[in-house]
Amino acid sequence: MALIGYSRVSTDGQSLTAQDAALREAGCIKIFAEKASGAKTDRKALAKAIAALDQGDVLIVTRLDRLARSTRDLLNTLDAIAKAGAGFRSLADAWADTTTPHGRLMLTVLGGLAEFERELIKARTGEGRRRAQAAGVKFGRPSKLNPHQRREAIARLNAGESQSDVARSYGVAHTTINRLVSAPA
Repeated sequence: MALIGYSRVSTDGQSLTAQDAALREAGCIKIFAEKASGAKTDRKALAKAIAALDQGDVLIVTRLDRLARSTRDLLNTLDAIAKAGAGFRSLADAWADTTTPHGRLMLTVLGGLAEFERELIKARTGEGRRRAQAAGVKFGRPSKLNPHQRREAIARLNAGESQSDVARSYGVAHTTINRLVSAPA
């Protein structure tokens, strides 16, 4: 079992010294450090730290906000750590410790709350879409051809003109004209 540290500051003007010292004091044998915004999800040093984890290892941070900015980001990161067979611990947040039963319980509750929030958002979004459709709002990209152009293009195709020629005359891709041919009448 190895203790792996991860430290992060948001800007070049900030120092990693205090975090690195706390991680070394906690027993971390290797520390992955970076200067990157927590809002970025593609943090290279964090990815390397997770990739370095083996079964039974523990990833340690000084504070939870060094690892993630949102609940969803935190849960995704913790999932990646768990898939590596490793644990997670935050030095300043005693409840955020997947190596203890209490910490796993707290993170499970947190995950449940995040899932509940996602379901509420999906329900509200679906309801809003249904109301908008009932009010006549059309979703998706607008048609490249107006109804008159569509009828005219179909008539030209029925008269034997090629799809490529018809498409070129309207300034659209041949796939747009192809969809007219394959669309139900």
